[in-house]
Amino acid sequence: MNVDFIEDKMNEIIKELEMEVMTVLMDESLDKKQTNLHMKPLTSTKKILNNALESIKMVEKLGKEELEK
Repeated sequence: MNVDFIEDKMNEIIKELEMEVMTVLMDESLDKKQTNLHMKPLTSTKKILNNALESIKMVEKLGKEELEK
């Protein structure tokens, strides 16, 4: 499994999410409640991606350790 490739792609997605966050924050037509409603899915998605990446890295590390035994 090419973890570096997966990490690069996930980082690209996270950068896109961060651009969306900035767009929401800069939108002056949204009040505080609307801004928060738009932000929740973006922040949740980022957390999910980061957790998935950490899980993939952990599985890769454990797999390498097993092969070394």
